[in-house]
Amino acid sequence: MLLGFKTELKLNNQQRTAFAKHCGVARHAWNWGLGLTKQILDHNKANSDSKIKFPSAIDLHKWLVALVKSENEWYYECSKSTPQQALMALREAWKRCFNKTAGVPKFKKKGKRDSFTLEGTVKILGNNKIQVPVIGVLKTYERLPQVKPKSVTISRQSDRWFISFRFEVETQSSNNTSVVGVDVGVKNLAILSTGEVIEGAKSYRKHEQKLAQFQFLNRHKIKGSKNWRKAQTKIARLHRKIANIRRDTLHKLTTLLAKNHGVVVIEDLNVFGMLANHKLAKAIADMSFFEFRRQLTYKCELYGSKLVVVNRWFPSSKTCSNCGAKKETLTLDERVFECFKCGFVIDRDLNAAINLSKAVS
Repeated sequence: MLLGFKTELKLNNQQRTAFAKHCGVARHAWNWGLGLTKQILDHNKANSDSKIKFPSAIDLHKWLVALVKSENEWYYECSKSTPQQALMALREAWKRCFNKTAGVPKFKKKGKRDSFTLEGTVKILGNNKIQVPVIGVLKTYERLPQVKPKSVTISRQSDRWFISFRFEVETQSSNNTSVVGVDVGVKNLAILSTGEVIEGAKSYRKHEQKLAQFQFLNRHKIKGSKNWRKAQTKIARLHRKIANIRRDTLHKLTTLLAKNHGVVVIEDLNVFGMLANHKLAKAIADMSFFEFRRQLTYKCELYGSKLVVVNRWFPSSKTCSNCGAKKETLTLDERVFECFKCGFVIDRDLNAAINLSKAVS
């Protein structure tokens, strides 16, 4: 299976300038291609008789070389793969839009989600050095896997730069047959059917006041000024810290589940619908249920365990894990489950986790 690797780069000022140029080229190529493809779509809607064929990524790159590169010499200061990969990403974005799995692509702005992809002669030199086209040798803070990546993506988060690439790894086989049910929640991140309770990081809640203070102090600064840039960097750093704490907690939990259990059972939650509840939306987003499932999916495949996703209409919370009796209604404020038939009393979330573990038997 393919596994992704991402690590921070150790840069000098010359390399930072080169990265900024490459991001500018990738952004310009994306925005030019998006504007052109939107014009083609508008023309096809208005003129049903003379429709223009929607261009492929290769067509877009040919037009870019003929129309844009010749007029903008700064394109030649960067790797030729940068605009190519940007247009390929744009074509994939339109493909997802046409398949109704994503929305319409948007224009990119300078300083927001800056990234670019390099393809060509990429070599890993030693433990913490990697050679990329045009820019040269880059140093990293941690050891790199000794593989041969075909392409790398370099992205910026606040004032730090990261490099990422994919490589193939062999999946492991597991003889573990233990089954564990996992019920995720807002109060605690996860409750296992074994009785173990995993507390959530709640990183946003812990840093919410500090984030609000930074944003409040930034309200009157002139956009584009040095003080505005400093404030934006502070806010971005805090956002990165919040995301890293949340991601670290999820990685530890998903690795624990995938490594130590043969079958992991979770519920197919309607996260989009849950976020519509304005009273719980902030707490639900802070737990990151979607990211939990995404990580668990590929880690179960990597470590040889099986992931079972139970239907969202399965009454895991309303059913008694002792006798199987089902309640008609169960409100959110009822945190303890009391069975009306056998009198069994148990924590609501633990009861749901046990029912999930029994769903596969």
